[in-house]
Amino acid sequence: MKRVITIIVVVALVLVAIGYVLNNNKKKQQETTDFINKGSDSVAVKIANVERKEVNLDFTANGNFIANQELNFSAENSGRVSKIFVEEGSRVSKGTILARIDAEILNTDRETAEATYQNAVKDLARYESSFATGGVTQQQLDQARLNAQNAKLRLQQQQKKLNDANIRSSINGIVNKKMIEVGAVVAPGTQLFEIVDVSKLKLKVNVNEGQVANLKIGDKVDIQSSVFPDEKFSGKVSFIAAKADQTLNFPIEVEVTNNTKNSLKAGMYGTATFKFPKQAPAILVPRTSFVGSVSSNEVYVFNKEKSVAETRKVVSGRILGESVEILDGLKEGETVITSGQINLTNGTAVTIIK
Repeated sequence: MKRVITIIVVVALVLVAIGYVLNNNKKKQQETTDFINKGSDSVAVKIANVERKEVNLDFTANGNFIANQELNFSAENSGRVSKIFVEEGSRVSKGTILARIDAEILNTDRETAEATYQNAVKDLARYESSFATGGVTQQQLDQARLNAQNAKLRLQQQQKKLNDANIRSSINGIVNKKMIEVGAVVAPGTQLFEIVDVSKLKLKVNVNEGQVANLKIGDKVDIQSSVFPDEKFSGKVSFIAAKADQTLNFPIEVEVTNNTKNSLKAGMYGTATFKFPKQAPAILVPRTSFVGSVSSNEVYVFNKEKSVAETRKVVSGRILGESVEILDGLKEGETVITSGQINLTNGTAVTIIK
């Protein structure tokens, strides 16, 4: 019985609390309605003071590190892999031999080309001697010269193929992937190795139109990695996109020098801090002050004496986050309207709401 009485009391208290909250909300809504109605035909708006503030252009942007150089090496000749000199993780320099393709067939082709070239040279010598005594025509001599030239080119081509039997690295870096094994038969275009150079990386970030306007190639940037919070890296802006992407942001690349341990890896996250010289104070207004968009260069000023909205042409400057610099048209201490402009015309009576 006591338990039933307790439940009834708890339910009653809950109902009383709900009734109190609903009644309180109703009073607040009525107060707001009464306040707005005092303005009669006026339009409810919000305002902001025109102030002169210090301008801070510094900002940060997050992005991903990508390798400075990343190459996939492919076979240029057909053959069987006879030797592999590196493993995944091996550090290589430019010119290092990575693997060797069986050169037996290539050697045969090169020797055949050499013999053909030597015969062509001898034939050319005989034709030149015969031409001096009138034994052959000019056309026959020219053909002999052409044959000798073609044979030389074929020999050079076969020599290059023989040289390419040794697969050499064309960059400094680390072997990230090895896609072949000894004994594998490869054809031209077969993927052999992936080599990545992380001695330098690029941090790819996106910035908005207001931020990109203050950047230039070569600007120094402080870089931090969440994986190595105690280490600081330095970089410089190496690329600024000339066109915004689909999100209306501009891709930026910052070239970053890795540390001696090459701690940073391609694919890691990084934060770039862009710092700028101290700026002189400027007159700023909220971005929402503008009628339509910032490019309209028109705002509504609140006339305190008449409690009306008045249109004002201004000259806007830099867009600084949620604020816009005003170069001309407004004075410090004036008040601009930041919401409700869609219902305003010049001289419309307004009521200020918070």
